[in-house]
Amino acid sequence: MALPALLLAVGCGRRASENSATTFSAPPRPVAGEFSVMTYNLRLYGDEDRESGGQQHEGKPEAERAAIAAILAVARPDVLAVQEMGGPDYFASFREELKSRGLDYPHAEYLHRGRHQSNLALLSRFPLVARDPHTNDVYRIGAAQVPVARGFLDATIRVNSNYTFRILVAHLKSKVYHKLGQTEMRRNEARLLNNHVRAALKENPQLNLLVVGDLNDSPESAALHEVRGERTPCLEDVRPADALGDVWTHFSAQWDEYARMDYILVSRGMKPELVREKTCAIRHPLMLQGSDHRPLQAVFKAQEIQGGATGG
Repeated sequence: MALPALLLAVGCGRRASENSATTFSAPPRPVAGEFSVMTYNLRLYGDEDRESGGQQHEGKPEAERAAIAAILAVARPDVLAVQEMGGPDYFASFREELKSRGLDYPHAEYLHRGRHQSNLALLSRFPLVARDPHTNDVYRIGAAQVPVARGFLDATIRVNSNYTFRILVAHLKSKVYHKLGQTEMRRNEARLLNNHVRAALKENPQLNLLVVGDLNDSPESAALHEVRGERTPCLEDVRPADALGDVWTHFSAQWDEYARMDYILVSRGMKPELVREKTCAIRHPLMLQGSDHRPLQAVFKAQEIQGGATGG
């Protein structure tokens, strides 16, 4: 799809100019004492019947993989959460591709769900000191007992000796038709995700906690109300915007429609450490070549701020 020159602006820290198609500006980078967290739906980063011709083992095209790697090489996130990752071989090659571009993530968590591209993954420059993947969540719709297909990735990351945070990575039910009702399925998955959030915050109300990923619904949907907390909100939507003020995260070529489906949600304990001026939606000339989603970045101070948590 050909984008107007204005839409090809890059970066998120400065106002783009009218001729920004030829101007390159990397997203704001953390300085010493800060770190960045990114979420990115890679769009079918595995085997797939891409042309509906019955071929089930068509890998993600090299041009799409290269576009994603190029964007990440510019953004250089310290912690990267991805959705729609393929099987173990794809995950391994993804890590190698990033390493070849100077992005070495020695610490990783991979939630393999057995389907072509339904897997979640987390890559980090910092050690993962706890892992608690949630793969057995089940809900009911009528007589049907339904598992959360993709599960929830859950890990605790130690940035330094004085700062840790917990991150849950989610990819809720898509908007593809299902006889049980895709909206109700997504709302139930969101409720179960919130259950894990509330359990963590009950144990430590000031916990540094992030929920990130593709939640497949709008900010005012029932699913997002469930994730944030229907009656008593326990997470805040960071709402990253790009240099033009745009907050969309997904483009549907079929419907010619932009929407916000990807999120970074922060707990009360971690909110004081958020560096808002460096928190953004990435705008890059290749952003719609690699995926139909674009990545979101949040930057945080790696130290407890007054009013924040007292421990990880």
